[in-house]
Amino acid sequence: MNKDDVMGIYERADIYEAIYRGRGKDYEGESEFAVRQILDRHPAARSLLDVACGTGSHLKYFAKRFDRVEGIDLTEEMLAVAREHVPGVPVQRGDMRDFDLHRTFSAVTCMFGSIGYLVDTAELDATLSAFARHLAPGGVVVIEPWWSPDTFTPGHVGGDLVSVDGRTISRVSHTVRHAERSASEMTVHYVVADAEIGIRDFTDVHVMTLFSREEYEAAFRGAGLTMEFVDWDQAGAGLLVGVRAGDR
Repeated sequence: MNKDDVMGIYERADIYEAIYRGRGKDYEGESEFAVRQILDRHPAARSLLDVACGTGSHLKYFAKRFDRVEGIDLTEEMLAVAREHVPGVPVQRGDMRDFDLHRTFSAVTCMFGSIGYLVDTAELDATLSAFARHLAPGGVVVIEPWWSPDTFTPGHVGGDLVSVDGRTISRVSHTVRHAERSASEMTVHYVVADAEIGIRDFTDVHVMTLFSREEYEAAFRGAGLTMEFVDWDQAGAGLLVGVRAGDR
């Protein structure tokens, strides 16, 4: 994974934020569910690092539940919006595979399927090791995974039309199985209209790895973490929750 692989909509962070706000994505409910998983396993948790924090929409709610929260993301444009959403919360650029903040947290989260941008199990192993390095004793990792080979639906078509802050945005997507590796390939077309600029459109493609449950388990175990799958009533593939082995 490199910066150029995940641009497109992420360089247009204001549009990204408007789409999901307009769609009514339940950031608060998702965050509260993740918080419950953390506190059930580590009641004394007081700090949290949100990896791939994006525009800070989960971080906003994590900040209400923990004394110290921070975020990292690969894209400066997303971080600029996050700084507006969560003023006073430290956010900085970082690559989930090899970041090192030289401090630890009670919990590390990675939401909204961002883990799927890793290209293979070597990157997955490196990422889980980076997460584990940033956990204090008893710390908890919460990952919202992308789809797996068993749950992915080839040919899926999605569409949304939202109007936010005087701007109308349409988003249409089509997802197929990648031709060369175990991954999904989602093509997304956007049309954006507002009074000042008029109508513009752009298309981006997201290739995201379909890691299996066994591959996740191996990466968690290799990083010294337990792992369990937790289902939820939100859109998406549930959560993977791990605790530093031997620290319960």
